[in-house]
Amino acid sequence: MTATTEHSERFTLLRPLLFTIAYEILGSATESDDVLQDSYLHWSRVDLAIVRDTKSYLAQLVTRQAINAVRAGSRRREDYVGPWLPEPLLISEQDAVTDVVLAESVSMGMLVLLETLTPDERAIFVLHEVFGFAYDEIGSAIGKSANAVRQMAYRARAHVRARRNRFGPVDSARTADLTERFLAAATTGDLSGLLALLAPDVAFTTDSGGKVSAAGPRARGAQDVATIVIDVFHMVGRVPGLRLESATYNHTPAIAIYDGDRQEAACLLESADGRITNLYIIRNPDKLAPLAVPRAITRSDPTVHRP
Repeated sequence: MTATTEHSERFTLLRPLLFTIAYEILGSATESDDVLQDSYLHWSRVDLAIVRDTKSYLAQLVTRQAINAVRAGSRRREDYVGPWLPEPLLISEQDAVTDVVLAESVSMGMLVLLETLTPDERAIFVLHEVFGFAYDEIGSAIGKSANAVRQMAYRARAHVRARRNRFGPVDSARTADLTERFLAAATTGDLSGLLALLAPDVAFTTDSGGKVSAAGPRARGAQDVATIVIDVFHMVGRVPGLRLESATYNHTPAIAIYDGDRQEAACLLESADGRITNLYIIRNPDKLAPLAVPRAITRSDPTVHRP
């Protein structure tokens, strides 16, 4: 086996894991693909004789590249037109179905929350809490001591828990039922039925990037959100060519809006105590395009199953 072939085989074997790490740090499948491409270019020049643990080495490499991408993209986020939401993900494999931690970590609500952390805090939280990397491994990836990483991990964990204390594990069955009832009320203009499904302080966020129209980019409160939702979803049945389809994004039941064969929007719900707390609408066509490609995500290391 040539060195080039071995580089490729090792990287390909771990690609789903590496993509998941990058996606959870970046919140973008497109940017994660770019990070993996850049990481492979670096990896292809590495002397494999010095690599003791391929998984750890590549995870650290991808983490460094992802953090660099976050910092490089910070100005683009500042100049972004309207609210910014993570890119939704169409998942091809079933790891998230049985892995509760993985399902929660890629949920839209968690990705939105992780955006409130610094790049280093986000990487530390993802690598330690989701993937179980040791503090010294993470320190090597971000250029900090294990003790500094431990302290940052504590702060990041406290930050996340304080803002997720209302939420339990992702419950796909309950979310599917809530999504179905939401869709029925919204498309029929049932205001009272919709209000019964919304939490009093429900938030509505639309990410269009200024590239398409967006009804109420931000709204809060059941009455205001219900009014916007009915205007948007009730319209679908009255405009020729527009249609709604059930979908699953980020391991969560969701709604896709199409105009003919072109996807116009992805709608993801977040709930607590049986009521919808957040509605995320992605309209930016650049963020919808990647939904045409299913992605494999995982927390597991396939190399542990090799003889």
